[in-house]
Amino acid sequence: MQPKLLGIIAFTATLFFHTSTWAQNKLVRGKIQDENGSPLSKASIMVKGSKAGISSGDDGSFEINVPANATLVITAIGYNKSEVKTGAQDFLTIPLSPDGRALNEVVVTALGVKREKRNLTFSSQEIKSDELVRAKESNVLNAMTGKVAGVQITSSTGAPGSSSRIVIRGVTSIIGNNEALIVVDGIPINNAETGAVNNGPGSNRLLDIDPAIIESVNVLKGAAATALYGSAGARGVVMITTKTGSGSKKPAITVSQDLSFESGIFAKVQNKYAQGDRKDIGGVIYDNQYYDGDVDKASSSWGPLMDTLRVNGQPVQKRNQLKDFFQTGVTSTSAISFSGSNSPGSSYFASYSYLDQKGIVPTSYLKRHAVFTKFTTKLTDKITGTFQFNYANNRTNRVPEGYNLESPIWTIYAAPISWNPFPTVNADGTQRVYRFGRNNPYWVLDNIYTHGTVNRFLPVITLNYGITDWLNITGRMGADMYTEQVKYYEARGSVANPNGVIVDRTNTFRQYNNDVIVDAHKQFNKFNIQLLLGSNVLSTYTQNVEGRGVGLSVTGGYDNVANASTQTYSEKHYLVRKTGFYSQANLDYNHILNLALTGRYDGSSVLAKSDAFYPYGSAAAGFVFSELLGPKLSSIINFGKVRVSYASVGNDNVDAYSLTTPYLNVSSANNNTIAGISFPFQEQNGFLLKDVLGNPYLKNELVREFETGIEIKAWNNRIGAEVSWFDKKVHDGLIPVTISPATGYNQTTINTARLQTKGIEVLLNANPVRAGKFNWDFTFSFTKLNNKVLALHDDLTQVNVGFTYAFVGQPYGVKFGTRYARDPKTGQLLINASGLPFADPQQGILGNISPDWLAGLTNNLSYGPFSLSFFFDMKKGGVTENNVDGYGYFYGTPKVTENRGMRTVQGISTVDGKANTVPVKGQDYWRQVSGIVESVIQDATYIKLRNVSIGYVLPGKLVQKTPLKSASLTLTGRNLWIHSPHFTGGDPETNSFGSSNGSLGIYSFSTPTARSVNISLKIGL
Repeated sequence: MQPKLLGIIAFTATLFFHTSTWAQNKLVRGKIQDENGSPLSKASIMVKGSKAGISSGDDGSFEINVPANATLVITAIGYNKSEVKTGAQDFLTIPLSPDGRALNEVVVTALGVKREKRNLTFSSQEIKSDELVRAKESNVLNAMTGKVAGVQITSSTGAPGSSSRIVIRGVTSIIGNNEALIVVDGIPINNAETGAVNNGPGSNRLLDIDPAIIESVNVLKGAAATALYGSAGARGVVMITTKTGSGSKKPAITVSQDLSFESGIFAKVQNKYAQGDRKDIGGVIYDNQYYDGDVDKASSSWGPLMDTLRVNGQPVQKRNQLKDFFQTGVTSTSAISFSGSNSPGSSYFASYSYLDQKGIVPTSYLKRHAVFTKFTTKLTDKITGTFQFNYANNRTNRVPEGYNLESPIWTIYAAPISWNPFPTVNADGTQRVYRFGRNNPYWVLDNIYTHGTVNRFLPVITLNYGITDWLNITGRMGADMYTEQVKYYEARGSVANPNGVIVDRTNTFRQYNNDVIVDAHKQFNKFNIQLLLGSNVLSTYTQNVEGRGVGLSVTGGYDNVANASTQTYSEKHYLVRKTGFYSQANLDYNHILNLALTGRYDGSSVLAKSDAFYPYGSAAAGFVFSELLGPKLSSIINFGKVRVSYASVGNDNVDAYSLTTPYLNVSSANNNTIAGISFPFQEQNGFLLKDVLGNPYLKNELVREFETGIEIKAWNNRIGAEVSWFDKKVHDGLIPVTISPATGYNQTTINTARLQTKGIEVLLNANPVRAGKFNWDFTFSFTKLNNKVLALHDDLTQVNVGFTYAFVGQPYGVKFGTRYARDPKTGQLLINASGLPFADPQQGILGNISPDWLAGLTNNLSYGPFSLSFFFDMKKGGVTENNVDGYGYFYGTPKVTENRGMRTVQGISTVDGKANTVPVKGQDYWRQVSGIVESVIQDATYIKLRNVSIGYVLPGKLVQKTPLKSASLTLTGRNLWIHSPHFTGGDPETNSFGSSNGSLGIYSFSTPTARSVNISLKIGL
């Protein structure tokens, strides 16, 4: 009986143990859903303090064994983590709130189509409105600088309204347009640089858009992302989405006022030596002789020391020409907006803003009035319409910039510190100048100007017809229309044009865009399919009418061309049309695999008839590998995706009418004469063929691009990374070539160039601290591009592109010119018998303007109602030509020329092949090297503290005691610190002559960029 008793005891003990365990655990069922009640699949449900966990099903349901009073930790991609105590409940409904930092946010892609970012098979990056507004820039492009990986944005000068340039993933054309296509609410708009008459930059037309009306900017980088956008999309696309109204019936009114103060960032100049030069006195040459600028005039500051200079026994006043001339700029921005809804399914948004910027150059300004309205309403149960209108009025005043004779900035930088520029005129009414051949800079302010007025209209109508819940048709019609009137006036008495000049120019631009898009989307079990079919028509008309008058009869600012004794007029107009048919298929399998196929067939009126229509397309795939991870790993890696794509895109970078050879009026082609006959002849005008031969066989440039990348979000979406690598090749690139004059022409254009750009882009996001009221986010972007010109044409090795060159085997945009003669074995300078270095008779490559890499670092910190944001922008490598020093070395004005003592230049003497031992005077050295371009080629590396912003939002409890709904105060500083160790100018980012291909790589007597402090008050009513 004893074995049976032991068995009964063992059975009873086992039963007791299991009963006890069962009493401590229970089965909990539930459902995970979003804030709208829709089920969330593949959410992770884990028991806190345990490794046990499961994932929710397709309907959001789950069941899990848990201990009594356990806490469940629920996480899902794109949603904030939630912790729920089970308690005595057997069924739980758990809602999750969206995470604003999630990777599956909805973004606007090509053609204005909204898609979840997690499903994208290409690289794009979005900037929200608060980031744009925080920058306190009048130009949207400047507000984006340094924030987007793969994008280089370059400003021109510090003049109000000056142009900026945006290039995505490097250049795609040798001579054609390289800037990204700008799209506003699905409508391509013009971003050309206009308004420049004399040297210096104009304005890029994105200036007409008020940054405050922008909801977000999404940059589509690769060819796979932009293939739907036609030919212009080959250069990348900047998608701008404007704000829409709120759903509140009661209007929300927002009023803001900004005020900023700007001071110039100047190149350093010497402040020790007076105006003067060497002088022959009684047959003896004396150094450092004083010139007063009235009796003795000179361009140089090689005079005596100011500290010891006396005239008639009195010391000569030392002047700071830069600080005396440039003023503190003041910018005021006033804005008001209205937002709300007047019925279900409708909303409205309206805003008005006025920008008044007074530049640091006296008389320069930018004034912008901007009106924007957007109204969305349900016209029927199935048709929704959006009607929007944007109007801008810009007025600018510019002074000439650069090294041209009219530029007051050139004269100020070169002006001796001993010269008093007042009075500006002599007793006989002529200019009072310190040297011949240059205007008095203060006389220029009153007598030379460029007035510009732009009126721009951007109407858009979008109609959406929802045929069924899976099929809709969108019709979008938009226009971009502006008229620009430019008046350039140069009074009599100018050294460049003594008789005076008036230029009256009117530019008219009209562009119409029409898209019809059929969007079908359907889910079949685990497959989600979307199919887009569409057509596009784009028509662009441009007219330029210019009147030029020379020889003014009336002085005193009468700037009508009728004032001129000689008047000539010219007119140009262009009409370009494009048509396109496109399709895109997006296939999503179980939120794991994504496949996107795109095809487009374009026709362009600027191409040869045989090549006017051309097909292209893309194939891209994405694999969301995080969907296959187990619960434990999913709690660490919340999202992970790899993607790969290949695209071939046509780029019709051909100017209108390039297929033919136009006739030009004889007056502009051959000084009014042909074979000795003056025209007009017997009341008949004469024409000559242009010396540039048209090419009837021109076709589109072709861009082929391979891209791969990885995206990761980890640790509850608090760390994110996106890395992209691409290889882009351009075939059939357009280049100008010289042809034999025996043909009657000098030049033509052909499709033979090849370019290649390889690059890597890195974007890191992190939320290192999220504790109570304190939060810290930072974003880091990094871009490295390797660009090379593979071929031009046959044995052609170089093509001039303005201030730079395209050389076979070199990066696009190399500096080429005179260089130091060097010993071929050691690389040391060769020194002549006088002890001076000299120029190599053979010109050579001096560097390239492309940076080694770009980076940006943004930090956003907040504590309750307080916020702090600061942004660093970095560029490593790339050269620029410091033309200010180039002239300054000869004149003796840069800071470095204060070292004027005897020196022995290191190098090898051409006399005996040994180390040079011949000493030379400082003046002789600096003047010698001023003629060698290599001496002023400088590394443009910089680190900028581009933006610092401190804000305070009035807490809700305090707001309730006022008539306001909200209030905030922000203090912002821009360009507070610049570190450029190898550049001796003011700002190495400057391109003094504008944003075109040919204007890059030179710093030359332009309006200095500014550092500023801005205070902003914003209230809600």
